[in-house]
Amino acid sequence: MYQKKNPCSPCLRSVIFLSSKTKKCHRNDFWELYSSYLCCLVSTHSTGYYFSTFKPYFCLNEAIIYIDGVGLIEFFGVNNSKFDILRRSFPKLKLVPRGNMIKAIGTEADIIIFKEKVDTILDFIGRYGTIDEAHVEELVAGLQPPAAPKANDDVVLYGPHGNIIKARTPNQKVMIQQVDNNDIVFAIGPAGTGKTYTAVALAVRALKSGIIKKIVLTRPAVEAGENLGFLPGDLKDKVDPYLRPLYDALDDMIPLQKLNFYMTNRIIEIAPLAFMRGRTIDNAFIILDEAQNATNLQMKMFLTRIGPSAKCIITGDLTQIDLPRNQRSGLHKALAILRDIDGIGMVFLTEEDVVRHRLVKKIIRAYDRIETQEAEEEEAEYQARKDRRQMFNQTNLNKPVANTNNNNDTPPPPAAI
Repeated sequence: MYQKKNPCSPCLRSVIFLSSKTKKCHRNDFWELYSSYLCCLVSTHSTGYYFSTFKPYFCLNEAIIYIDGVGLIEFFGVNNSKFDILRRSFPKLKLVPRGNMIKAIGTEADIIIFKEKVDTILDFIGRYGTIDEAHVEELVAGLQPPAAPKANDDVVLYGPHGNIIKARTPNQKVMIQQVDNNDIVFAIGPAGTGKTYTAVALAVRALKSGIIKKIVLTRPAVEAGENLGFLPGDLKDKVDPYLRPLYDALDDMIPLQKLNFYMTNRIIEIAPLAFMRGRTIDNAFIILDEAQNATNLQMKMFLTRIGPSAKCIITGDLTQIDLPRNQRSGLHKALAILRDIDGIGMVFLTEEDVVRHRLVKKIIRAYDRIETQEAEEEEAEYQARKDRRQMFNQTNLNKPVANTNNNNDTPPPPAAI
């Protein structure tokens, strides 16, 4: 256990190594180690021996903890008031908050305890929607605080920058209720009503809650009245322009680093509808966007891909069908034949649910008004043509037929020249 003093003792080497790495360690840890080294030197002067089993105290670990599923302001507090409670409770840890992550530097034991406390706070916020400083202190101290009141039942998800994603219209609330109570939900409505955005938010919430293991986002690769022709690149590069709205929704809900991780590991999969045949998608949340551009065969194919533990949302706008004139939308038929099946819900959004620019609602109303007028004119013209046809047929039936047959079967003689 003891051995003769070495001129270059491990204690001295440890302190020299630490002196070059002080920027990664706490000042208190350095001086504590340095004082231990001085005590060791004093003991070697008097006895000529030192402890060979001396292990430096400064071996620190680093961990990154992500704050997901809750509002950052709710977790950290105004001016980091709630996070300062964690700082005071863990004085030996160096805690560096950056966005939705916390970098913790310290011993492994302290980091493990810190992670447990953070998870406890996140669970509390997820259960009750809010937390105050008194509850944070009780949770850090290991106490079980009383239940807090539910902050907002309409909140679906908290974005990476603390933005709150919630139902903003009555029909969006109905859509969320339908998804909670059914495995397949049709969300039909005009542009700007938040169909796709709400559907993606519900899928991300289910993924973060552990209800499902995968998100599959798909839509038909149909241009809106144009023909882009050949697109360069691989399959992903070719289909990305059609799936851009889904990427935009994901960017608002998941941090970029974690989104890239999900995409790389196929936890979130974005694919065109044409490549869905033959698959069975289970333990997943499936979203079919722009379903009005799916044909009857594509709609039937998609609906039969759903596994036993999967959920599905189908969104579409029946007023914006981009299919060629010789093809019919499969969404009309699906809504008609699946309406009365238990486990399939339907919600119809209107222009009152538009959450985009205030002029979008007026634009939709103007188009609806002129389209209704044109439809009435076409119906009147069709009815007029039908009436004229009936009158013509009736006139021909009532008209007497001239008898051109003579009693003789022989033809009359030719006229004299």
